[in-house]
Amino acid sequence: MDPTRLPSWLRITLVAGIVVLVAGASLFAWRWYYRPTTLTIAVGSFDGEANKVVSALASKLAQQKAPVRLSLVETASTLDSANAFSSGKVDLAIVRGDVGDLSQAYAVAVVGHAVALLMAPPGSTISDIAGLKRVAVGVIGGNIDKRLIKDLTDEYDLGQAGVTFKTLALPDVRRALETKEVRAILVMTPLTEKYLSLLRGLFPPGGKSGPIMIPIEQAGAIAGKDRAYESFDVPKGTLRGSPPNPSDDLTTLRTSFYLVAQKKLDSDLIADLTESLMNARRDLLAEYPQLTHITTPDTDASAYIPLHPGAAAFYNGTQESFLDKWGNIIFLVPMIAGGLASVLAAAWKFLRAGTPLSREQALDALYTLGRRIRASNSEAELDAIESEIDRVLEGQRAREAAGEETARDVVALNVAAHRLENLIHDRRLVLASQQATPPSPA
Repeated sequence: MDPTRLPSWLRITLVAGIVVLVAGASLFAWRWYYRPTTLTIAVGSFDGEANKVVSALASKLAQQKAPVRLSLVETASTLDSANAFSSGKVDLAIVRGDVGDLSQAYAVAVVGHAVALLMAPPGSTISDIAGLKRVAVGVIGGNIDKRLIKDLTDEYDLGQAGVTFKTLALPDVRRALETKEVRAILVMTPLTEKYLSLLRGLFPPGGKSGPIMIPIEQAGAIAGKDRAYESFDVPKGTLRGSPPNPSDDLTTLRTSFYLVAQKKLDSDLIADLTESLMNARRDLLAEYPQLTHITTPDTDASAYIPLHPGAAAFYNGTQESFLDKWGNIIFLVPMIAGGLASVLAAAWKFLRAGTPLSREQALDALYTLGRRIRASNSEAELDAIESEIDRVLEGQRAREAAGEETARDVVALNVAAHRLENLIHDRRLVLASQQATPPSPA
């Protein structure tokens, strides 16, 4: 298509449309690439405290315009959260290390700990696990603690000892203890004042030292068989300070609460998530002191729940730098800029098509036509060349009329055009003689 045959307004419209289209596509691509990624996270706790904290973190990430956002999926318990995670319904979850199927989990952070407390009411004669023979133990948490109950039963042969476990709802614990429906209780709980105060209120009043705390002396052996647990010593006076309860450090089991991510999630995405969460945690500590419990998971390759490579990059300080991520693009920018310059030059030439040439440009154009005339092989080519000569001369007449050209300049152009016309005439004669001459016999 010859651009000189298009009106100038159409050429301007075409170029403007292409510019708008390219700019719009570039903006869309930029916004698509930098759009925040939203990950679903399953959270559940019997008191809703974990839900509040995660909701606050999600709000802070949105406020900080973090590259990763959280969409909270509330569940009834950590068991339900683990089930939602293992079924692939959510990207992230807050889970307890001894609950659910975590085969597809990578750890992002440790968000807290739960300690196994085995306790008898004040005045009870039970002081160790051997004293539980042929008694019922109330379990606060039920199905969530199946793994713990199995490990205790196997280690201490509680089945042979006639020990039974009965699931109790929190409001029923005190009544069950008072009626001796159960003689002791087993609970996994964080050692925070809120939960310790709740535990104290479960027991009937009696004695100055409070409930009897029963040690799990074989905690180390159990932890050696089941890596979801570790041996832990409850500090002296944890439940009550004066007189101290326990009266000395008490051996028991502990497990951790983890923020876990699906193994399939991209490492850069989880690195950004970990960094954003730690920044949000710092800003929310004054309002939510429980965030102090968020710590780095075990970074060993043999960890019970392996650390996600993206989280490991953040904790180890090996995240890719700006140059690591964008070095190739920065290298390509000069080439892209060069290509863009060529496109702009072509657009400018397209817009300028049809405008009168200067005297030097017009002469150069005419001289170039001479070579084309000598090499032409058809009348159609010669006709096209004559049309080009006419356009050059028309443009120069327009410049002369506008006072931009002198008579001397016009004379020089006319001389050059006259010479080209002679060349065209001579070339036509040559082409006519070639057509009239019959081909020689073979």
